[in-house]
Amino acid sequence: MPRLRYLSGREVIAALAQFGFRRVSQRGSHVKLVRVGPRGQREVLTVPDHADLDRGTLRAIFRQAARFVSVDELHPYFYHE
Repeated sequence: MPRLRYLSGREVIAALAQFGFRRVSQRGSHVKLVRVGPRGQREVLTVPDHADLDRGTLRAIFRQAARFVSVDELHPYFYHE
């Protein structure tokens, strides 16, 4: 079973940028990422900009991002093979 990687907020933001998400604002340590979906809808994710993200937080970000990006594409960025 693949294991979740240990990632920082900046690493997650960089990975999501590969899928067209752009930083639009930040409040405290939370960064809002937005992209325009294929049907013209706004797709929004929020990522804490912390040095180390808890595994539960990473899983939650993965699940939220999977609403917009296929799990197969996201998997290499979040999980060890």
